[in-house]
Amino acid sequence: MRRETKTSQERFNRAKQLFPGGVNSPVRAFRSVGGEPFVVERGQGAYLIDVDGNRYVDYINSWGPLVIGHAHPKVLAALSEQAHKGTSYGASSLPEIELAELIMQYVPSLERIRFVNSGTEAGMAVARLARGYTKCNKILKFSGCYHGHADSFLVQAGSGVATLGLPDSPGVSEMVARDTLTVPFNDLEAVEKMLEAHRGECAAIILEPIVGNAGFIKPLPGFLSGLRTLCDKHSTLLIFDEVMTGFRVDLRGAQGLYDIKPDLTMLGKVIGGGLPVGAFGGKREIMEMLAPLGPVYQAGTLSGNPLAMVAGIATLREWTQPSVFAETAACAETIVNTLRSEAQRHDVPLTAASQGTMFGFFFHAGPVNNYEQAKHADTDRFKRFFHAMLERGVYWAPSAFEAGFVSHAHCGQALEHTLKAIVDVFAELKA
Repeated sequence: MRRETKTSQERFNRAKQLFPGGVNSPVRAFRSVGGEPFVVERGQGAYLIDVDGNRYVDYINSWGPLVIGHAHPKVLAALSEQAHKGTSYGASSLPEIELAELIMQYVPSLERIRFVNSGTEAGMAVARLARGYTKCNKILKFSGCYHGHADSFLVQAGSGVATLGLPDSPGVSEMVARDTLTVPFNDLEAVEKMLEAHRGECAAIILEPIVGNAGFIKPLPGFLSGLRTLCDKHSTLLIFDEVMTGFRVDLRGAQGLYDIKPDLTMLGKVIGGGLPVGAFGGKREIMEMLAPLGPVYQAGTLSGNPLAMVAGIATLREWTQPSVFAETAACAETIVNTLRSEAQRHDVPLTAASQGTMFGFFFHAGPVNNYEQAKHADTDRFKRFFHAMLERGVYWAPSAFEAGFVSHAHCGQALEHTLKAIVDVFAELKA
């Protein structure tokens, strides 16, 4: 039985007359998997319900933040209470202080923190701050890692750029591109050679400590500690982009999981409980280079927005309750184990992994330790998998180069539905 899609098609046709490609963020457009996206009516727990009434187990979770599921009652209650007090002040408020204190309990490298409104904004700020602090201009990043759509980070970026097969983005000037150095993820030797070739010029190394924007790729043993050593040697700042991994792979983030202390950290997603938010922070001496204390300017009218702050507080308080994270991580591990066992049963090449409540897989025999290897995955087989799962009411990211996310709401019926669908679909994929 096929899904009913008539109303979604009608709504998406309207959207195409309004937005480029019919969407407000490129990867939503299904360009890499074919077909047209459904249009969401509402989210509830582990599910999305579209305008035709189809229900899907959602493994995007708004690209990560919904760790306790859609429309959680405690988040809704916090939002309702705050909305009656006002939606935006343009002045300091108690919720931003309370959320900062809560975050800093779990991420001790944050001696000072500043809220912004998105991961992209956090990326722009840490790049400027790193350059202002070190008085160097170059930033070293890893191919396939995505840190938002600021010009500096659209050189060999992952995420939607990888999904759509785009080259380095038009509109990025040659001067900006020259100041962005790129090397493969998990290649310490390449990092060392690049730093030596640009000795005294590199302000920072920035990375997703576990890659989530070129698929799901873990660091090899010693890679992150090796970066810390190289940064110290070359007086270069180490920046962890934990927009995806923060509170997701571990309550302390990847830096807590791997016991690495970066100089600066980017956060987002989870800390806003589904509302637009971002943050960056780190060593006090670096953060105090920011205005109003220092000369590096950064500002935002909606930064610390009270609605986003109370949603983040409600989410993190629930998420950090005993056993909630562990139960959710076990669900992610079960999904990965089922993917592996069914792939093996039907002789389908696949590599899959999870860490905490993030997971990912490639239709590739492996290993996949960087974006260059990820590009050899069988994207045609992924398209077939994606649509077969969608017809069975399971919604993965519409891209072979994105991570998946599990919420606590998935533990139970939604997980059982997913596992059955995986078993059924892999029987089709063996051909």
